[in-house]
Amino acid sequence: MKKTHILGIALIAIAIAAILSTVADSSTYSDFADAANNVGKEFHVVGKLEKDKPFEYNPQANANLFGFYMKDNKGVERKVLFNGSKPQDFEKSEQIVVVGKVTEKGYFACSKILMKCPSKYNDPNSQEMKEFNGVKS
Repeated sequence: MKKTHILGIALIAIAIAAILSTVADSSTYSDFADAANNVGKEFHVVGKLEKDKPFEYNPQANANLFGFYMKDNKGVERKVLFNGSKPQDFEKSEQIVVVGKVTEKGYFACSKILMKCPSKYNDPNSQEMKEFNGVKS
């Protein structure tokens, strides 16, 4: 075999290994029940913020710890601890996606928060939307 053929086979093998490793490490969208049944495995959990429960955030003590309660789409509530600062306009979010895993202590350790915030463009009668469409008041 020529050296170029051996090099080509090696590159193909490396590419296949890279693809398989990313597929194996990819997280899935789920709920808190599935995440609790697979402690230590990373999940994306979609839900809503429990606004009637208090937030745990004290930037003077630890600026990189933010805690809150969230209810997933099946209605299961769980405490979520985020290793980072509180996102801006967090209370206004319509829907939240948290990326992380359930710990042995029972809370959801979150590494990333994605928020769907209310849009000013949802209301076709809003002043911003009228201006966008060229309608003068």
